[in-house]
Amino acid sequence: MEKNSEDNKQDIEESGLVNTTKGRHTIHCLTVIGQIEGHYEANAQMKTTKYEHVIPQLVSVQEDPEIKGLLVILNTVGGDVEAGLAIAELIRGMTKPSASIVLGGGHSIGIPLAVSADCSFIVPSATMTIHPVRHSGTVLATDQTMNYLDSIQQRVTDFVSDNSRISPQRFKQLMTQTDDLIMDLGTCVDGKTAVKEGLIDRIGSIGDALEYLYDEIDKRENSEETQ
Repeated sequence: MEKNSEDNKQDIEESGLVNTTKGRHTIHCLTVIGQIEGHYEANAQMKTTKYEHVIPQLVSVQEDPEIKGLLVILNTVGGDVEAGLAIAELIRGMTKPSASIVLGGGHSIGIPLAVSADCSFIVPSATMTIHPVRHSGTVLATDQTMNYLDSIQQRVTDFVSDNSRISPQRFKQLMTQTDDLIMDLGTCVDGKTAVKEGLIDRIGSIGDALEYLYDEIDKRENSEETQ
């Protein structure tokens, strides 16, 4: 049953999701904003995307025959690495066409989320910050701790390089630059540079992403009809 405008309004306010049903195909729109919240709650004053809300949405999108594609819109400062990678792996594993758009910012763990879609877009004014994995709270100064952080960093690097056109070596180079960010390691790239570096597939926004999804859905449906 199609939702009415009040139901859609409540979904948007509570979890930032909406199904677009007026175009050529039904597309599920997922927004990832603010900080990606993982096992611990973020500051109450900060806007967050909670992974325990997003994961069931993605399962529903995969299983619902009426939803034909997924659009992920990102404006995030990053957040919990394991939560971000979990969401990114689910998006990558979907069998339905997916597209992502980076608006404003797709920083830190937002990068794996951006590249997890079949096709990624970024607006020219958006930025993406690439930096090493950080750890908050109590840290034991041991070799085991450093090895653990290195393994997490390698997981992020492997995921990004496997799902984009950037090499692991270049990604690590951007991650460890010392002359770009004040008092920090890393690099901040704008939309055009992100495409040039191979992080993101194309410059574009909402119209471009939806047109890509519609075309992919049409191709798959036509292919199924001819089999």
